[in-house]
Amino acid sequence: MQWVTREHPKTDRIACPWLIRRFIDPHAEIRYVPPDQVLAVADREGAISFDAPGAQYTHRDGLCSFEVLVAEYGIGDQAVALLARIVHGADIPADLAITPQSAGLQAIADGFAALGLDDQRQLELELPVYDALYAWCQQQTQAGQG
Repeated sequence: MQWVTREHPKTDRIACPWLIRRFIDPHAEIRYVPPDQVLAVADREGAISFDAPGAQYTHRDGLCSFEVLVAEYGIGDQAVALLARIVHGADIPADLAITPQSAGLQAIADGFAALGLDDQRQLELELPVYDALYAWCQQQTQAGQG
């Protein structure tokens, strides 16, 4: 399935593709397009839109897009729940202090964005960051610390 979001990704637009490919649709094709084209591309291509105004999966009720996807797809993994809190803090400026890790993830996201990479290259390079953070979250939840 094709998933479409806004170009020039930062936290949620990298975290969501990681979640989608890892827990929802392992063969997902992620497309980044100009913000004003997300809904039109999704409609024309039969794609699922995310993290854009009016998208199928986007911020709602105080949740970031990553958290919305976790809830909508019923992902009950405790490590994903911890990762969702970290992503929330990194993505929602007012909630940056929600976890100690959120500020670090925001700095990493801002650093990758500052490299000026092609969106697909940025996604490719940044996905292992989420693999590593998820592995850390698994350790924390298994140790009863998450």
